[in-house]
Amino acid sequence: MYLIQFLLPLRDNEGRPFLRADFERVRAELIERFGGVTAFLQSPASGAWKEEGETTHDEVVLFEVMSDALDRAWWKGYRAELERRFRQEALLVRALGAETL
Repeated sequence: MYLIQFLLPLRDNEGRPFLRADFERVRAELIERFGGVTAFLQSPASGAWKEEGETTHDEVVLFEVMSDALDRAWWKGYRAELERRFRQEALLVRALGAETL
C-alpha cells in the first residue's frame, strides 16, 4: 500500500489567492479516482526554501490518498495538470510505503 502526498500553494507566484473551488476540484477528482482523500485545507503549512540566495516563503495545503498500487504514469500526468492549474514550475508528489495496522 502507498500513501501519496502533495502540497498545493494557497497563492500563485504573483500573490493572487486560489479559489476554494480550485482545491475542492482536486478533492473531488481524488475521491473519484481513489475512493477517498484527506485534504488539510483549514490549517495551511508554511513552507520556505532558498532561491537565488534569498529565502522564499509560501503557504500550502496538503492532500494525501492511500492506494494499493502506484500508477506512476497517472501521477506524472496529474502532477503536470496541477502544475498548469496552479501556475507552478514544479510540484512535489511523493509516495511512501505504508501498511494499515
